[in-house]
Amino acid sequence: MKGNLVDIAVGFVLGAAFKEVVTAFTGGIVSPLIGLLFDSDFKALRYKLKERSANDAGEIVGEVWLEYGTFLTNVIDFIIVAFVMFLVVKGVNKMKRKEEPAPETPAGPTQEELLSEIRDLLKK
Repeated sequence: MKGNLVDIAVGFVLGAAFKEVVTAFTGGIVSPLIGLLFDSDFKALRYKLKERSANDAGEIVGEVWLEYGTFLTNVIDFIIVAFVMFLVVKGVNKMKRKEEPAPETPAGPTQEELLSEIRDLLKK
């Protein structure tokens, strides 16, 4: 195994664990605070699309809901995870040693100088 493969595996496991922490943070702290703005539970935000048929007793058998509160919670989770991963990558890149530029090769004689030198040698 090469070092990069192990680094990727560790990053994958830590990313999955971090995702769980962010999900708990969003569900336990962010969603209730946003829910205060809507005066309801943020994850419970949904829109009834259709009521399904009723049985013989007149009870509704099922309903179809558009659960946009859950979707918005997952979008917030993604934004938090993406931002933290951006900061981590930025920090790692900053910690890497900057490569020193290669020293410039000494400038040799130009073509005209070489030709004039050859000419001078042939004159002798």
